[in-house]
Amino acid sequence: MVTKKNNFEEELAKLQQIVANLENGNVALEDALDEFQTGVKLSRDLNQKLTAAEQTVAKLIEGDGSEHEIDPNSSAAPEE
Repeated sequence: MVTKKNNFEEELAKLQQIVANLENGNVALEDALDEFQTGVKLSRDLNQKLTAAEQTVAKLIEGDGSEHEIDPNSSAAPEE
């Protein structure tokens, strides 16, 4: 059986559901702790995926195939 790796959007939706459940307050303490732990793990995983995506986007492939890193926090467009 092949397992599908969860993508960013699916994991984000799971995290949002956990947050909604915890904010609702109708969760038993033990379940709330389990959901909180799952939410923290999802949050860390999502942060790592987002950081990797930002680093990928921050690299520009130049005409000769070399890579040029830009500061992802800078709003200035790279010069061509």
